[in-house]
Amino acid sequence: MLTAVLDLVLPQTCAGCEAKGARYCAACVAELTAAPARQPQESLLPGVPDCWSAAPYEGAVRRAVLAYKERGAVALAGVLAEAATFTAVTAIASTGAWRPHERVAVVPVPSSRRTLRGRGHDPVSRLAGLVARQLRAFGWRAEPWAALRQARSVADQAGLSSTQRVANLAGSHQVAISANGPPAPCALLLDDIVTTGATLLEAARALGAAGVRVPLAVTVAATRRRS
Repeated sequence: MLTAVLDLVLPQTCAGCEAKGARYCAACVAELTAAPARQPQESLLPGVPDCWSAAPYEGAVRRAVLAYKERGAVALAGVLAEAATFTAVTAIASTGAWRPHERVAVVPVPSSRRTLRGRGHDPVSRLAGLVARQLRAFGWRAEPWAALRQARSVADQAGLSSTQRVANLAGSHQVAISANGPPAPCALLLDDIVTTGATLLEAARALGAAGVRVPLAVTVAATRRRS
């Protein structure tokens, strides 16, 4: 809340490069949206849905994601959602994951309750609502669906290997389906960052167990894997 108030009363600086005049300047927007790309399967865990990301998690993109997610700069939601939507449209055009006018649920990867309390907002769910609305403008019958819940607590993923991440997350997600069932037979899985894909793998497993197909995952950014 304090960040939102300060945005109104203080001169704005770019969250990516700190240039004055815009919350996220044109040059940083160009960096964020220049080259949406499919993540190489060899860089992800086996079984992760086809994953596309707007940009590498570095430089101005990394600073913007951190400002939005960790420091409550919710004014950045629009530009991050636009990047995710552009990535999704590029991926759909390349893969044929959905036909025009087909129903699709945009499912955000959930954070733990403790993390949400600490941040004071739900960054990925906010993006999911915006992405669904923008996809509808492109002709898809998209609806946000916050179906995933954490079934148990997990350890912080930072510093864990791929194998440790899988073990840490195994069985940690579940799907809460209403009496009307899921809003679509397939889902676009949405997250802010992908590293090994362990979180996307677990989320897709939970959705698949509920009978929802996950042909595609989209993230705002992707970390560069280190050997």
